[in-house]
Amino acid sequence: MKLIIQIPCLNEEAQLPATLADLPRHVQGFDDVEWLVIDDGSTDRTVEIARELGVDHIVKLTNNKGLASAFQAGLDAALKLGADVIVNTDADNQYSAEDIPSLVAPVLRGEADMVVGDRNVMAVAHFSATKKRLQRLGSWVVSQAADTAIPDATSGFRAYNREAALGLTVVSKFTYTLESLIQAGKSLVAVEHVPVRTNGKARDSRLFRSTWSYVRRNMMVIFRIYTGYEPLRVFSMLAAALVVAALAAWSPFLWDWLMHGQRTGHLQSVILGGVLMMAAVQVFALGVLADLIASHRVITQRTLERVRRVELELGIQPSHYVPADRADVVDRSALEIDRFEPPSGSGGASLGRGGRQPAAMPESDTRRSMSGTPSVGPLLWAYLTACCNRSSAAVPSGVASTSSTQLIRTVPVIAAPSLRMIRR
Repeated sequence: MKLIIQIPCLNEEAQLPATLADLPRHVQGFDDVEWLVIDDGSTDRTVEIARELGVDHIVKLTNNKGLASAFQAGLDAALKLGADVIVNTDADNQYSAEDIPSLVAPVLRGEADMVVGDRNVMAVAHFSATKKRLQRLGSWVVSQAADTAIPDATSGFRAYNREAALGLTVVSKFTYTLESLIQAGKSLVAVEHVPVRTNGKARDSRLFRSTWSYVRRNMMVIFRIYTGYEPLRVFSMLAAALVVAALAAWSPFLWDWLMHGQRTGHLQSVILGGVLMMAAVQVFALGVLADLIASHRVITQRTLERVRRVELELGIQPSHYVPADRADVVDRSALEIDRFEPPSGSGGASLGRGGRQPAAMPESDTRRSMSGTPSVGPLLWAYLTACCNRSSAAVPSGVASTSSTQLIRTVPVIAAPSLRMIRR
């Protein structure tokens, strides 16, 4: 099994060395432990520091896209790099890396798909009393919205198994912590929490300017996400509130009519009540439409999950992926479709430019070896693979006896002249 520890970073050249120094290279239950740094448009030496300190993989975003986007990019890359379990931690070394084994333990035991590290915010020394109370209140609100019981909803120290990561889609641009929890609770992902320790405060948070700004933005995120999953309930509650307001506006007229038999006067109250009642009907109708749209969103999310599985099977490499400078990294330039040269007189034995043979691809699951897959569009790649499987006549002599993985690598060589003709 492979564990990938991902770290979203933004201008972390000063703090990254301490964070990486604490990360483990061996965790019980895993054969491989690798590090992944997501550079969210840093303008300092974050990427260079990561390479110097032995980071295995780097995802370099072209500009600053926000914490949530960096988290999602790292999650997609980790899946395509063959991770069975993904641990997310912060670059400011807030969380104790010594607790990673206990964080992944419920996943290894099959008791949870997603595990959240509980910092016990009431005991964190550098949290103010106001922040502690707001953290508890916010965690309770998220737990009610997500039907979970997580005491530290804003903790970014988390572990995901492969299935949970495949189904997770973050659309918020602010933070992923709340949205991923609500989404997990609504999609029946098994969520657990374990106590974790924290390190001393290294720097102030860059995610928000003040506590109240953080609370305001998080409340909007919670409302938006919950409405996306329970639109009919939310709009029905709003419609009910408008109905109550309409009855209150009609109350003077109704009182005089029922108690005194007078049906004159109170024109303003009657008009106001009528407007509020019409608004209630319209809001409820919007709720019905939103509920229908939400059902389509669920179908879209399931489709996206299946697309991710297809990408893993086809070996599509991660977006914005930058291989670390290591001796065992395969030269990708020899595998690009534009650089393939048709074999000459060797029955397809030469696959590289100038007769050079690319590095041998391991016989393990193709989703775990990103270096052996040409950068071809996924639909074209699937078509070429299917054609190769259906017609053995298209395979050069000497290839038919090779493994299926090597056969797939041969397809671009066969189709290279046609592809170049199409591009012209």
